[in-house]
Amino acid sequence: MTEKSFVEEIEKCIASGEVSLPVFSPTALKVQQELVKAEPDLKVLEKLITGDQSLSSQILRIANSAFYRGLVEVLTVKAAIIRLGMQEVGRIALLAASKNQFHSKDPVMNELIKQLWQHSAGCAIATHWLAKRCKFGEILSQAFFAGLLHDVGKLFVLTVIERLKNNLNMMMTHALLLEALDTLHTQQGYALMQQWSMPEQYCRIARDHHAPNFDHKDQLLVMVRLADMMCHKLGIGLTKDPELNLATTIEASILELSEISLAELEVMLEDTSSLLN
Repeated sequence: MTEKSFVEEIEKCIASGEVSLPVFSPTALKVQQELVKAEPDLKVLEKLITGDQSLSSQILRIANSAFYRGLVEVLTVKAAIIRLGMQEVGRIALLAASKNQFHSKDPVMNELIKQLWQHSAGCAIATHWLAKRCKFGEILSQAFFAGLLHDVGKLFVLTVIERLKNNLNMMMTHALLLEALDTLHTQQGYALMQQWSMPEQYCRIARDHHAPNFDHKDQLLVMVRLADMMCHKLGIGLTKDPELNLATTIEASILELSEISLAELEVMLEDTSSLLN
């Protein structure tokens, strides 16, 4: 089977409605809505998280990871909020919810999904770091969410491929999978985000984060594009390209980032490796 016919089979399956669209965690969405308020309420955030047992356990696991761990183990959501702050716990909640979003019984597919989640999480952390570095305080709380969901189309396309793989008489190589994901993920990510009734800005980021022509004034989009390239440079995700020179990109120029700042971003991301496993 050729790359073109493989992509056509995936598009046909999506159009038929045979694969239902996943639903993003309602709790995570409510957490995000609370975080973007001028004055988020600690009690509301704690109640939202503790009401979701799976999310609570994931948050405690991440809060006690090597990246966050303090001298004393965190045993409750409230303790995590007090130690790390509402915004940080909110970001951990989004990480945990997204990690739970997609899974597969197939070990090969599950490994791909794990790598995709690592890339999305890395982009979320990098986009948030960039927003702080560039002093975009008014969109700081949106930066993490935008980076986390930019590649959601790849996760959806992968679930479709898993549905198809037993019905296709073909050798599904790693290269063929990557080509299909690259070809379809922005279009399908945009459609999925709209299905989730996400704000249009997040939808556009899912659609335009690889577009050759993009809105240079959209600060969130520019940061996500740069974060995405940094993760590719470091191999956080499905591919690695250490030769990428981000200092020469239009995104780095728009954000007025020096080579020193980009090197600091690289070091910061490498330090998060324990969190992304």
